[in-house]
Amino acid sequence: MRKTCILLLIPYLSKTFSMEFQLHPKLNFLLCLFILTLSFTNAQATTFGYCADVNYVVKVSGVEITPDPVVRARPVTFKISAATGEAIYGGKWEITVSYFGFVVHKEIHDFCEQVSCPVATGNFVVAHTQKLPAFAPPGTYTVEMTLKNEKNKPLTCITFNLKIGLGSFLSNI
Repeated sequence: MRKTCILLLIPYLSKTFSMEFQLHPKLNFLLCLFILTLSFTNAQATTFGYCADVNYVVKVSGVEITPDPVVRARPVTFKISAATGEAIYGGKWEITVSYFGFVVHKEIHDFCEQVSCPVATGNFVVAHTQKLPAFAPPGTYTVEMTLKNEKNKPLTCITFNLKIGLGSFLSNI
């Protein structure tokens, strides 16, 4: 007897697509388990924009936040994929977080503590993990990240939204 696994894909589109797989029962079970696991993964690409209409030396290709939405008082990882048109020998990340237009947090990180410097021309990834405060209210925050070289020249500047889920707020009450 063959079993069928029906998957609903692309829930954000106006039409729902479905695919039907007819496989050996054990393979079907493993495939369904794998797809369910992927669907519950909390990492996803985050939409970002550049701070200004400038031809930055560093071009960001992706921002990933894990978990998304963020859970208060638990670690969150920011992973930024980018490419540079020139080697980076040093510099700093300036991070500004705003909530309803008000700056609520600022921090500066040495770029070479996040990656191995010098960064050669080409693709690179920067990942940073930190724990957000337990008292952060749920909602959408705006994050601005500016990478400056050792001469304080902006190499790139991006903005993106960071969501702290309501469930994480309620679970800490």
